[in-house]
Amino acid sequence: MGCTAGLAGVLLKTIVHNIHFFITNKVHFEYQILFYIIFPFLGIVLTTSIVLTIFKGQDRKGIGAILYEIAQNSSIVSYVKTYSQIVQSAITVGLGGSAGLESPIAVTGAAIGSNYAQTYRLNYKERTLLLAAGATAGVASAFNAPIAGVMFAFEILLTGVVFTDFIPLVVAAVCGSLLSRILLQEDILFRFHTREAFDYRNLPYYLILGIVTGLYARYFLMVSQQVEHFIKGMKMSRLRKAMLGGAILSLLCVLFPPLFGEGYDTVKAFTNGNTNSIIENSLFRYFDIKEWTIIVFLICVCLLKAFATSFTIFSGGNGGNFAPSLFAGGTVGFLFAVICQQIGFEDVPVTNLVLVGMAGAMSGVLYAPLTAIFLIAESSFGYDLFIPLMIVSVISYLIAKWYSPISPELKSLADQGKIFTNQHDENLLFSLHTEDFIDRHSQTINENASIEELSDLVKNGNKNFFAVIDDHKKLRGILTLDDIRPYFFNDENDLTLKITKIMRAPAAFIHPEDKPREILQIFDNTGTWSLPVVDQQNIFLGFISKSSILMSYRQLLKGYSN
Repeated sequence: MGCTAGLAGVLLKTIVHNIHFFITNKVHFEYQILFYIIFPFLGIVLTTSIVLTIFKGQDRKGIGAILYEIAQNSSIVSYVKTYSQIVQSAITVGLGGSAGLESPIAVTGAAIGSNYAQTYRLNYKERTLLLAAGATAGVASAFNAPIAGVMFAFEILLTGVVFTDFIPLVVAAVCGSLLSRILLQEDILFRFHTREAFDYRNLPYYLILGIVTGLYARYFLMVSQQVEHFIKGMKMSRLRKAMLGGAILSLLCVLFPPLFGEGYDTVKAFTNGNTNSIIENSLFRYFDIKEWTIIVFLICVCLLKAFATSFTIFSGGNGGNFAPSLFAGGTVGFLFAVICQQIGFEDVPVTNLVLVGMAGAMSGVLYAPLTAIFLIAESSFGYDLFIPLMIVSVISYLIAKWYSPISPELKSLADQGKIFTNQHDENLLFSLHTEDFIDRHSQTINENASIEELSDLVKNGNKNFFAVIDDHKKLRGILTLDDIRPYFFNDENDLTLKITKIMRAPAAFIHPEDKPREILQIFDNTGTWSLPVVDQQNIFLGFISKSSILMSYRQLLKGYSN
């Protein structure tokens, strides 16, 4: 699993690198501005066209797609996702989309792991573990960071799912990372070789940077939500939305070329001291390159990166927030260092602030502080930076959690009960489906029937609850054995009495779309153990028993505990 998913990650990275190399070295324009106008627009429009024609409009993407399959589809991922994410993201990012490849790589690895498990008929727990192993290997190969890959699985994918199988994830991560190290060229790898040694006297820089990156991460997520809402609310075809998003992205890339593609080269330029090369292709080159010019330019890049990424992803492109958060964090860190230098502070650890800024923004955007800490530590060989990495990442994460306990990117799915959260008992309930608990063989009796007919029904059946329905099968009331017992054993009662005289209204109604968690709450509120299920037209569908839900819950709990 590790080797296969790792190869998928290497393949995607290589394809995008070659596309970048071709369009930057083989395609020549008389005016450089045409380069940034054509390719980002073409990438989003072409990706959307492929999704509509080849993949039939199925474009569920991002980490939320994996979490949804784990919680709602028993970790069964469509075979199409083993290659569709590679094709779509390669075109989007390769042609300049302002997004990252890591989320598509993780989805691809998860799809490969799920389909491996389906081939060998593994159970849900093993299938989920293999899915996580595939995503782990994909992330590890993308960054050549095996520990970060394992942390990614535990922090994001296996949220709320209790697993003790640590070794398989480590093996998969090592395989993916080794393949990345062996097969990818140095300029493709996510590597940073220059940095300063950690000095405890620089702690104030890191404390302030943690707050700054935390606030920026919140800004990034809010912009992303607003852009998504704006695009979804537009009444136009998906292709036209792609054209609009592509046009906006091209305009942003023309004004600020660092927004083109993943942006890792720009961050490496920060760490190598090649600041002037960052703005040489932009309109800012017509100004005198002074410190204030660089500061204004970087502020604009930071603010507009959130818009560039959001329009890339939500207008029809394919990519994730891994690379954008790292790019933005590195830019914020470098900007903070430049401002400190301009104020008059000496010995500012510029490179270190770039690196820990990347971790801070990623921690706040993805809600994954451990992944961010180990990713930067492994990628920069900066294990002595653990203390500043922890400080900045944790502060940023706490600020993000203070605004929203769940990532805004996933909050909608979490509120609908479509993905797992840290509340383990509710996660088990989310795994249950109401349809499985409806007793479709419940006994019914017409409202015009007599006590004598009811007596025959009781003698020939084995149920304790009976639904009283009309000629159109609409529920009129319910009866229990306790309700009808006096009429069976009392000679003074009239056996021709109609059912409508003794039936009673149910304590509550259940609908098929109600979730098991909501149904259990209704049972608790009413103090009953069995309730009728009706549709929107009040047609009786069957009874649901509280004990059946609790029994299934216990079986799930037993399976997770083993």
